[in-house]
Amino acid sequence: MTQAEPIRVLIVDDQPVVRSGLGAFLQAFADLELVGEASNGEEALRLCQTLRPDVILMDLIMPVMDGVEATRQVSAQHPEIQVLALSSFSDDDLVRRAMQAGAVGYLLKNVSHIALAEAIRAAHAGRATLAPEAAQVLIRATRRPQSPGHDLTPREREVLALMVQGLGNLEIATRLGIGEATVKTHVSHVIAKLGASGRTEAVALAIRLGLIS
Repeated sequence: MTQAEPIRVLIVDDQPVVRSGLGAFLQAFADLELVGEASNGEEALRLCQTLRPDVILMDLIMPVMDGVEATRQVSAQHPEIQVLALSSFSDDDLVRRAMQAGAVGYLLKNVSHIALAEAIRAAHAGRATLAPEAAQVLIRATRRPQSPGHDLTPREREVLALMVQGLGNLEIATRLGIGEATVKTHVSHVIAKLGASGRTEAVALAIRLGLIS
């Protein structure tokens, strides 16, 4: 009987001390293996290409590219990789956006090591694990209708505000200090989330619905 391969885990968090602590925790379990670390979503996406982790422990509030957008792109580009959101925050909007982006579970950083190990194993098997606070958010979400644009990320709202001002993709990229290709992705997400037929309708909806202050 051959021993099963350990579950390959990538840690994504902008705090070095958090990455160090999680890395030390993984060493305590023979069936879990740390294969890499990233400090933001863009780094995580690059590492996914080369390291091919089984599970990502994904922080959500990070610079450059946040964990929600990284989760969305990992889910689209590498559907075989499971993303387990691990955050210090459990506000309704963050939980909803992480799960809608494709996270298989949502845990708070105060979770015990044993519970986190079990969640990683469950994620690898495609099973969801939710902190009680996250579960309550999802339950509440099923009880009330959502208005168009409720799930726009902070960055998408920034892009939308500049769209309303009439700026093109290159101008938005320059204003926000990001790549034009990234802006195109954000614009596509904005249009899709508003249920608009295109850029012009998305701007009109944003104004009508009061999405931009």
